[in-house]
Amino acid sequence: MTSDGIELRHATDLDSVWSTLIEIYAEVRADQLHQPHYSVERYGERLARHGAEPGWETVIGFDGDEPVGYAYVNTLQPDDRWWRRMATPLPEGCTERSTVALKEIMLKVPWRGTGTARRIHDELLGSRTEEQVSLLVNPLAGNGKVKALYERWGYYEISTQQPASDGPVLTAMLRTTREPAPGD
Repeated sequence: MTSDGIELRHATDLDSVWSTLIEIYAEVRADQLHQPHYSVERYGERLARHGAEPGWETVIGFDGDEPVGYAYVNTLQPDDRWWRRMATPLPEGCTERSTVALKEIMLKVPWRGTGTARRIHDELLGSRTEEQVSLLVNPLAGNGKVKALYERWGYYEISTQQPASDGPVLTAMLRTTREPAPGD
């Protein structure tokens, strides 16, 4: 499988893509849905909150009629709770630069390692006007492979935070919005 035949679709109306995002999430997280933090209900609550935030946008990849993955973002404000929850001081001027937060990126197993996640990521960021992009990653995900993938994409660690008391401590990462980075 390659990423060549994947159609990428943008959406800014959460209602129009709600069931697709929930379906992909439930399949990708199937082995974790029994944990309260990862339940579909809790994901739906987060998705509804994120979808109501400024600048929300998603890109969903389709292989024919089958949705294979997505990423979504929203714009951060300088006083956003995203920044306030960081465990350590941030780089000088970090919160003053216009920033988009990559809140979620999911890809179904058969399409992993094909370049599809990177295509979705780059497509989503390609039209954004913000100067930088931040994300949170569980440093244990995939035995560290997910964080390493983001590092290959040009992200670097800036802090940590634990957004939910029953969720993992996440690594906060940052990079310029349009940065050529080798690898997938």
